[in-house]
Amino acid sequence: MDALASLLEGPRARGAFVMCSLLDPPWSLRIQDQAPLTVVSMIRGTAWVMTEPGGKPAAPRKLSAGDVAIFRGPDHYTLADDPATEPQIYIDPGNVTKTPDGEILCETLSLGTRQWGTNAAGATMMVTGTYESAGAASQRLLRALPPVVVLSRGDLDTRLLDVLVDEATKDEPAQNVVLDRLLDLVLIAALRAWFARNDAPAWYHAYSDPLVGKALRLLQHNPAHGWTVASLAEAVGVSRAALARRFTDLVGEPPMAFLTEWRLALAADYLQESDATIESIARQVGYGSAFALSTAFKRHFGVSPRDHRQGATPAELSSAG
Repeated sequence: MDALASLLEGPRARGAFVMCSLLDPPWSLRIQDQAPLTVVSMIRGTAWVMTEPGGKPAAPRKLSAGDVAIFRGPDHYTLADDPATEPQIYIDPGNVTKTPDGEILCETLSLGTRQWGTNAAGATMMVTGTYESAGAASQRLLRALPPVVVLSRGDLDTRLLDVLVDEATKDEPAQNVVLDRLLDLVLIAALRAWFARNDAPAWYHAYSDPLVGKALRLLQHNPAHGWTVASLAEAVGVSRAALARRFTDLVGEPPMAFLTEWRLALAADYLQESDATIESIARQVGYGSAFALSTAFKRHFGVSPRDHRQGATPAELSSAG
């Protein structure tokens, strides 16, 4: 498993929200849905992106046809035809669409299957794919991203966007599954292009290191193994001290700290995605008992495995961690 593949193990779309927006200027959308990850593909026209990282407005960024923007939640942001256009529509959690006065517009602006806006032939068309939940295993990816990533038309294969647009407006059997996979493809293509640039964090390049990369793959592929720094060093063919030093320098944390975070992230995902017992999950991710997993899980996330399974959200996990 390469670096990007391992990062993307978490945020696979499952019933993602996909919608085509068709708008005529002036328009401005204030997005405050708190989704962990959103992909916006510009199909025609232009848009301006306004974000406020850390509560301070950043310089507006322009999106042209063929560009893709990735937004890391839960921060709010604005998309508009012009930076000076005041928000006219607010999009709240659950993709509830409202006017500034609170009037719900979901039905008023409907233009057909997964289409909404002010004009079916609008000068601006963009497709939005929202990951309404992201697995705990994807938190490393989310932490690696800035509030917004913009890829220009030449950075990725726009044929994916054409297929996504075509499928977004269909209502065929298993259409949601088709859209989930297409959204994943667009996200992967965009992230692959972004990580190929110098924007990638230092630890991303650790996967290409002959020693640390091998160690990372061993830990991720075999989380149930009783790893120690010594056994990991022996497996990659270096001394314990050399591996510990190089791993920490390139990844940003010691090998066992990385392994603990990976095991607990996998456990969090398994708890939400399967009916397996906590005891069984504990053994799958390298803990000797349900008690051992529960102790580590609550220390790391602030909630017990049982409470997480019964309703704690990935956002709560992220903030607790």
